[in-house]
Amino acid sequence: MNLLEQVHCMVWGPWTLVLFLGVGIFFTLKCKLFQIKGFPYWWRHTAGRILSGDAAVKGEGGKGISQFQSVCTALAATVGTGNIAGVATALTAGGPGALFWMWISAVIGMITAYAETMLGIRYRYKDKNGHYLCGPFIYMERGLGMKGLGILYSFLCLMCSLSMGSMVQANSAVSTMEYTWHVPELTGGLIFTILLMLVICGGISRIGGVAERLVPAASGIYVLFSLIILISCVEAVPGAFFAMFESAFRPEAAAGGTAGYAVSRSVRYGISRGVFSNEAGLGTLAVLHGPAENTTCHEQGMWAMFEVFFDTVVLCTLTALVILCMTGSAPEKIPYEGAALASWCFGGRLGMLGEYLVSGSMVVFAFATVMAWFYLGKQAASYLAEGIGLGVDTGAFFSSRVYPALFLGAVFFGSEARLNMVWMLSDIWNGLMAFPNLTALLFLSREVTLPDEFSENRKKAH
Repeated sequence: MNLLEQVHCMVWGPWTLVLFLGVGIFFTLKCKLFQIKGFPYWWRHTAGRILSGDAAVKGEGGKGISQFQSVCTALAATVGTGNIAGVATALTAGGPGALFWMWISAVIGMITAYAETMLGIRYRYKDKNGHYLCGPFIYMERGLGMKGLGILYSFLCLMCSLSMGSMVQANSAVSTMEYTWHVPELTGGLIFTILLMLVICGGISRIGGVAERLVPAASGIYVLFSLIILISCVEAVPGAFFAMFESAFRPEAAAGGTAGYAVSRSVRYGISRGVFSNEAGLGTLAVLHGPAENTTCHEQGMWAMFEVFFDTVVLCTLTALVILCMTGSAPEKIPYEGAALASWCFGGRLGMLGEYLVSGSMVVFAFATVMAWFYLGKQAASYLAEGIGLGVDTGAFFSSRVYPALFLGAVFFGSEARLNMVWMLSDIWNGLMAFPNLTALLFLSREVTLPDEFSENRKKAH
């Protein structure tokens, strides 16, 4: 085992999973099971507002973005290839019981996402140009008084954006385009990079606008065709649920399920192959919700909970059920894994349309993820440059000129390269990001509170 592999094993050892779950359980108890008992309340204030056509959610304001655009941008980062490839790998690794452990992990992760996003909004501020600065590095500096910890986090976030957030995603998308539609790597890489450049040159407003159209449409199409398959084989659905609960407490099922929930992009080596599918605990949701205008910290915290719910409980569950129904609840016996297994299952019912659906979803989800990670990296680059003493003007130049060039270069290079080492480095940066963020969450836990209206309603009920 070489040095890089040893570091990889250290970063993603059992204690990392214990830390993620431990912090989530701590906030679950502190917030009195808000993600479960408060479901009607936070649903009414998030998805319920969209369904009711609440104009305030989509209203524009200042140099930020609307609440709905911030949600779509955050979903762009969390909804990714892991919702397809990650789930498929989890099921082959742990059997049908993996789905049960995805749900358990999601419930715990929801409250962690609430805590970090709430703190992010509470401590955010506007720079001299009127743009919001928000994220773990801000509440580490202003909440904990530990600017050094914030600088460390921003560096890790920057490195992650230039590897997992750019190279790996572009490589997955272009490889899929080449395999499915026979698009040459060079052509696919150029198309992907140019389209991304056109989006990011418009700043957070354009990123939010594209996310507002791309993510709901892509997710809606994926949900629709998944439901069509499940309805067409409805007789197999009860058996899939039975197999899930029957095998849920086998050791191998628990391990596989945790990996399927944890990995947000593409899974090859279990938990370490990517970030958590909903990114709860990494602090990225706090950055992505920062530009939202006309909102409160509690409101954005609840939106983060919804994103975790949609990413895992909705999308991952649909993928898992399709695979379990199409494989007779024995995905490990099919000679495919990852995205190939998902493609085989969708193609079994929908023919070439199913294979194109999976491939198209992976390309769109990968593009959305890269788009969101550009903004994450840009915020981190701006904070890092100022934090290490380059000055406001130099920091602005680095984040607005140098970083975009580096990011686009990483995207194009990643689309053409073989990324075994980059994959491993991405895992390491991802894992290291969690440690300072989860530490900050624990030290600032007293400031994580429930919405006043919800607390008052609970008092009246008692």
